Amino acid sequence: MATSPPSDGGQKKKRIITLGLMAVFLMSASFFLIDRKEETIIIVTFPNGREVEMEVADTPEKLLVGLAFRETLPANSGMLYIFESTGQNHVWTKEYRFPVDVMWVDESHHIVGLKENVAPCRESDCPKYSSSPEAVRYAIQTEAGFIKQEGISVGQELKYTLRM
Repeated sequence: MATSPPSDGGQKKKRIITLGLMAVFLMSASFFLIDRKEETIIIVTFPNGREVEMEVADTPEKLLVGLAFRETLPANSGMLYIFESTGQNHVWTKEYRFPVDVMWVDESHHIVGLKENVAPCRESDCPKYSSSPEAVRYAIQTEAGFIKQEGISVGQELKYTLRM
């Protein structure tokens, strides 16, 4: 009794599915296994002397994901978004697990807008927060309450230092 080999179409379909699953697995693994120490860290110094370590979001993927899927924000840390160009840039809190404060910063490192206690969003359609009407190059997200606690206000100048 001889059995006929599987059709070429069936084999191709199996290979395509296998390759697709492998690609998804590798992309997922690389996303979750990135070592934070390899991330760029910028120290932001506020006018009152407070220094905060900021993880840098400067790629399309990092700008999109931000602080999503994290359970907490480590003490004395935040995220510095560096947008591709100055303009009406925005952030959102899709899949965040905690509220944040957002500071909008122009090219000269002056704060031009503030948004306190922005709630996390788990919906499919989350609001986007922008610097409107001011054009910005950067946004900073910190733990909720930071703006009030540190006395942050529009017009203040920030200093950035790259940590090597």
